[in-house]
Amino acid sequence: MAETKRDARLAGLLYLPAVLLGPFVLLYVPGKIFVPGDTSATVANILANESLFRANIVIGMVCQLFFVLAVLALYQLLKDVGRRLASLMVILILLVAPLTIAGAAIQVATLKLLIDPQFLTGFDGVQRDSLIMLLLEFDRNGTLASELYWGLWLLPLGVLVYRSCFLPRFLGIWLVANGAAYVALSFVGILWPHSYGLLFKITAPLIFGEVVLMLWLVVVGARFRPALPEAN
Repeated sequence: MAETKRDARLAGLLYLPAVLLGPFVLLYVPGKIFVPGDTSATVANILANESLFRANIVIGMVCQLFFVLAVLALYQLLKDVGRRLASLMVILILLVAPLTIAGAAIQVATLKLLIDPQFLTGFDGVQRDSLIMLLLEFDRNGTLASELYWGLWLLPLGVLVYRSCFLPRFLGIWLVANGAAYVALSFVGILWPHSYGLLFKITAPLIFGEVVLMLWLVVVGARFRPALPEAN
């Protein structure tokens, strides 16, 4: 029991940076820099907020590192509940890690093209801005693809939490709903992008499932519940 509590707290502490810093990378910085349909304004925002843009790249990579470590810690915590589901959970996260690395590389390339004009000597201002916008769109679409895996890995996690005897079942249900919300957001963002914002507002309460799990692991840890009496 003591070992399970230790593993739960460790998973929560590793999860903490990813959950707390994620909104900075996914919401705050894109909202401050990216202007839909206005290439010049977006480019100007990047140049005016170069330090913020660089911080976004670094923090995004740090978040991904802690995220992977947290998932490995969750595997250690939940493997005895269901080893196959726990392994599937890890595999799905490892599949999304290259997308994060590619997104960081695209952001670095975008900044390099903006601050070092020698790379684009053959392009005029409009062509340069269009190329920069194309790179940023690659990055944004990579996030939509990542949302699919962010959702899929939560499905086995939710089932494992529900089946465990040391985490509350409502968390398992919430995590499954959280995963379904991410999957829906990914497909809607690709197929019907104009409806993405509305769906995000509708599913926002579901997406807090990960936050609640992290807080539970950090504050409460693992708390065993008594086994139900067997039916006669």
